Amino acid sequence: MSHWLQFSYKNERKLGFLEEDTIRICRGGLFDQPQPSGESCKLEDVELLVPCTPGKMLALWNNFYSRAEHEGWDIPPEPLYFVKTPNTFNAHAQPIIRPASYSGPVFFEGELGIVIGKTCAGISENEAADFIFGYTCINDVTAKEILKRDPSFPQWTRAKGFDSFGIFGPVIATDVEVDRLVIQTRLDGELLQDYPVSDMVFRPHRLVTMISQDMTLYPGDIIACGTGLNAKAMEDGQVVEVSIDGIGVLSNTMTAC
Repeated sequence: MSHWLQFSYKNERKLGFLEEDTIRICRGGLFDQPQPSGESCKLEDVELLVPCTPGKMLALWNNFYSRAEHEGWDIPPEPLYFVKTPNTFNAHAQPIIRPASYSGPVFFEGELGIVIGKTCAGISENEAADFIFGYTCINDVTAKEILKRDPSFPQWTRAKGFDSFGIFGPVIATDVEVDRLVIQTRLDGELLQDYPVSDMVFRPHRLVTMISQDMTLYPGDIIACGTGLNAKAMEDGQVVEVSIDGIGVLSNTMTAC
């Protein structure tokens, strides 16, 4: 298993992989077989950036059996998803910025993210693993009150699309046994979300397959797999941590603009 990350070191953007607390710096692009440069640095000496640069983040809604049962929702026959735009992308340890134009509740949603490694269109489920580079932690932040403010038009794009609301990282983990993963989310240290990938309606390989029938996926694109029960509102100054064993801990603080 490798843990890939992008970071700023001595005012330069770098790519590398993590070995305990040491980063092995690499040459080349993340999806172009990068090679070790022979240089290294300590994790504590860098600023982490988003671990890849997606063209798009597609995020699932109603993708867990337990949540659908709790909310009284029907199980969807196909993936239900929306787009988070590049202005939302935000890295580990960076602030979640409360929008100046919005005074309502801002919710965290801890999720698993699939990172696409090769251009992918119209593939079968048996092929999906070949197109998945790895997995990351996601916090799909939502200005919840906006979502249903206008009864004639659910505002998914606006509610999910504020600057800093598409958080992912801190790394991309490869060679993960994805169906065994468990996603946990803590708010100021209190465990609020604790749910397995095995509860998904559409698991990662199936998601990649079905979405690839709709649109071409490109290297770096991310699919956020949806969230389980107990997503909550964050107050200014609170710290939210999304953790997945084998991947890492994504930590960010809610901050007034």
